Amino acid sequence: MTISMYQASIPTFIHGLTNLSAILDKAIAFAENKKFDASILLNARLAPDMFPLSRQVQIATDIVKGGAARLSESEIPSFPDTETSFPELQARIAKIIEFLKTIPAAKIDGSEARNIQLTAGGNELKFTGQDYLLQFVVPNFYFHITTTYAILRHNGVDVGKIDFLGNIQ
Repeated sequence: MTISMYQASIPTFIHGLTNLSAILDKAIAFAENKKFDASILLNARLAPDMFPLSRQVQIATDIVKGGAARLSESEIPSFPDTETSFPELQARIAKIIEFLKTIPAAKIDGSEARNIQLTAGGNELKFTGQDYLLQFVVPNFYFHITTTYAILRHNGVDVGKIDFLGNIQ
């Protein structure tokens, strides 16, 4: 049995974003329970030269919306990176999940050899669709949701591996 480009992307992204949303819910509850301003967590980072939690979530959502759009030859939705609260980040995640749900499998399947070009970090990058998905989009997505998880865990939020993995079937 083979796995399609769609199966390797859209359901995986929706699953990861759903888990990320649940992790952010735990962060909100943690701040409320400990009676401190949740923006402290939004601005937390693991190292001084890393992006804060809010930016990690923005990048994770940007990478999958761009990835899905490029692979399906759809227009990339534009969302300004202006979220300053957990509810705003949750709304962003929900918008991305809704966008991902609009992409039919037929638009992504068969994109393995599609030429993908983009600029990232000031560099012009060129990929085949499969390399773009497996060597750029998926690793970047997991990097940023893992970093979000690690920031929260480091700051005492009671999250564990099962929160990251979510509902496994």
